[in-house]
Amino acid sequence: MVTNSQNPSTADVTITLVPYTDTWPPDDKDANFKADVALYGKVDPLKTIVGLSKATNIPTGALVHYVLARWASEGASGLLELGPTLTRRLKTIFDTAEQQDTDAARLDAYNQVRHIVSWLNHPLDEPSVYE
Repeated sequence: MVTNSQNPSTADVTITLVPYTDTWPPDDKDANFKADVALYGKVDPLKTIVGLSKATNIPTGALVHYVLARWASEGASGLLELGPTLTRRLKTIFDTAEQQDTDAARLDAYNQVRHIVSWLNHPLDEPSVYE
């Protein structure tokens, strides 16, 4: 039983963790998301949550709440990785290129994004940056 003292409308919700094993057509607009859900369905998240709970002395329910709230409030796992500021910055680059509607503008957008991705990868390629 999951209880949520912060919101009476979801105060007594029972959640059963189940893997997603459905199939879908290749042209399904949500195929990538469904494939990701199916992939992560093979992992037992409670092993990590329980271990983290023991290591930090944070109750398991509080950690589950944190994980769900953080993911849900960010909107998507990609947004969790990039964050809202960078996501909006990338969108602006593409929106500008599409408004200009030229190959040159799209190539410029590609180069801008390529530089951003290169910058994001710098600490992965050069771990000494954070030493």
